[in-house]
Amino acid sequence: MDFFLCVLGMVMIVEGLPYFAVPEKMKQWIAQILEMPDRTLRQLGLTLMIIGLLLIYLGKR
Repeated sequence: MDFFLCVLGMVMIVEGLPYFAVPEKMKQWIAQILEMPDRTLRQLGLTLMIIGLLLIYLGKR
């Protein structure tokens, strides 16, 4: 559980960094994301999940 909380904390730091560093640019990116078709967002999400699983696999190996 401790490891999970550490990983969750790291994810939150990485996710929050762009909003802190470049809030104006993040607003533009979010506006672009809202205009994307659902299919494109699903493909992007699946790709990111696969990359994440691959990184976890390589890290545990």
